[in-house]
Amino acid sequence: MKKSLVTLAALALTGAASAQSSVTLFGVVDAAVSGYSNKAEDRNVATLLNPAYINRGSVTTSRTVLSNSGYNSSRLGFRGTEDLGGGLAASFWLEAPITNDDGAVGISSFIRRSTVSLSGGFGEIRLGRDYTPTFWNDAVFDPFGTNGVGTNLIATANGLVTPGSASAGFQANPNYVRAANSIGYVLPPNLGGFYGQVQYAFHEQVKYDPGTTTPVAPLNSSRTGGYVGGRVGYSNNALDIAVAYGSSTVGDNYFLGSTTYLQTANIGASYDFGPVKLFGEYSRSKLARDTVTVNLLPEPTADGYLLGATVPIGPGLIRVSYAKLKLDTHVRSPLLAQPPAPGAQKFAVGYVHNLSKRTALYATYAYLRDENGLDLTVGGPAMATALNGVALSGKTSRGYDIGVRHAF
Repeated sequence: MKKSLVTLAALALTGAASAQSSVTLFGVVDAAVSGYSNKAEDRNVATLLNPAYINRGSVTTSRTVLSNSGYNSSRLGFRGTEDLGGGLAASFWLEAPITNDDGAVGISSFIRRSTVSLSGGFGEIRLGRDYTPTFWNDAVFDPFGTNGVGTNLIATANGLVTPGSASAGFQANPNYVRAANSIGYVLPPNLGGFYGQVQYAFHEQVKYDPGTTTPVAPLNSSRTGGYVGGRVGYSNNALDIAVAYGSSTVGDNYFLGSTTYLQTANIGASYDFGPVKLFGEYSRSKLARDTVTVNLLPEPTADGYLLGATVPIGPGLIRVSYAKLKLDTHVRSPLLAQPPAPGAQKFAVGYVHNLSKRTALYATYAYLRDENGLDLTVGGPAMATALNGVALSGKTSRGYDIGVRHAF
């Protein structure tokens, strides 16, 4: 149950001399028993050049833990709104992650969200740390969102979990889920089902004038961290569809005249037929380089798609999804045959049983298969990378979550 705090508590929380129209304490406590098993193998075989080679076999790393956030992310937050009159309102939102499995992380930071905003008939202007527009499609158009072993495979590749060393040439997105130091604009909700937002995040790096005085070291620092993106969609009772694009500055070098951007574009949709709700998404990420000379460096891409469904059964909900991902380094050589593109496939199935509007039991199982040198997992320990001096490649990853979620 959401609890409206009395005026005295509101004053204590905000340190202000004027009362808020409303202040709400909210949160989620989610705990699960989770198990992971990740298998890597030696994919080398005896050849004409090395007929005596003996395959080293495989190594499995596994772990069983008490985890948090298997269904919904555990959190604790405060939000409030003040009516300023004339349809204008001021609001704040402070949300902190918590690790209720060990109690080690509490309200030490509001890194999940920390915003202040003004809203009215024109929409909402929001300042602070917030979700990026491109993250929303990965979270909304997947039955498992970005939580637990069922986490969206597209999300895994885009930076929620950094790919292993085998995915050389690719880079995790520092602004994948949220962007700090941002200014955002959200369309008003009265547009006949259309919705959208744009966001710009300052890189807050030091600039030098003249540019030749920019320090040589450290590299990749004078413009990194910035983000710009947007999302637009349409939703009615059954259909929800949205497209998003975002660009993060992940590297730059003034003296080489180059800037590197991680660009993400995705489109997702869902349709609720009643007996079943279908989900789908397609996403492409590209490491693009802007140079003052001819760009001879590769610009790798990651393409992924997802299909999913939910089926309500009484107080419960069955969830299922399938996702496929392919990486392309875009390194071409006329003299050498192109190696197969690294990639992964993932299948997840789960069941949620709602004991009430706020409390649910859940179970999820996921299976991931790596292809051609990719080392992604469903969670837990990292893939083994070597055995007796021989490099290993990711093969399979399995995991489960069995837990309870309580929201208030």
